[in-house]
Amino acid sequence: MESQPETQLEAPEGPREPILTLPGALTAYVALIAVIHLRVLLPPELENWTIDVFGFIPKRYDSTLLNIDFPGGTGAKVWTFVTYSLLHANLTHIGFNVLWLLPFGSALARRFGAVRFYVFMAVTAAAGALAHLLTHEHAIAPMIGASASVSGTMAAAMRFAFVKGSFLSFSRGDADEAARVPALSLGQAFRDTRVLAFLAVWFGVNIIFGVGSISIGADGGSVAWQAHIGGFVAGLMLFSLFDPVPRAATHAADASSQDEADRV
Repeated sequence: MESQPETQLEAPEGPREPILTLPGALTAYVALIAVIHLRVLLPPELENWTIDVFGFIPKRYDSTLLNIDFPGGTGAKVWTFVTYSLLHANLTHIGFNVLWLLPFGSALARRFGAVRFYVFMAVTAAAGALAHLLTHEHAIAPMIGASASVSGTMAAAMRFAFVKGSFLSFSRGDADEAARVPALSLGQAFRDTRVLAFLAVWFGVNIIFGVGSISIGADGGSVAWQAHIGGFVAGLMLFSLFDPVPRAATHAADASSQDEADRV
């Protein structure tokens, strides 16, 4: 009578951190936005004052038409390039931005670390404000919302999202490992059909519908889609300046074969 071979038990793997657990840097960012939103509890005149002082108003930089004295003076011409992104119209506005930050912002915060992540959010916010200024130079309505920065995180994440083992990959490790796979160069990203498909869909949706970033004032609730594009382009182009992860000589695709354009 043959004896049955003994079955060897494999040592259990260590616990893996859920892919969507918020890193500390992003948690602090979301908490800051939530605390700032408590401004809605202020008297209406004081709440409007905070929007005028910290919201981004293109007319603030225009001296060719009717001169308007906005609260904040000269300093507001500098800080509002960033501070507008921390103000939101309502909880729905906040929730929508946070929803998109869960996958993309989490991966980027893990990859960059807190300091790089915060600077990146500020830079993409400023890029969104500049795009809005160039396309709305005489507008009086303040622009508020983090959508330009959120768009920047989405664009930056595309530089490594489809690499094998990344957070959008079907084959990935824990959250930290998934966020630190070697990124594609800008040239490789523009030759990757998945990245190009994402870019096409993202630009199409934003141009046609717009998402998230709301302008408050005389223009009503219009979507500042140009700011989204400004933040997105900045995130895509400037990613390498912030990325601390060394580049690999080759990049494994997250499919059975690489796209033909990626082969040399």
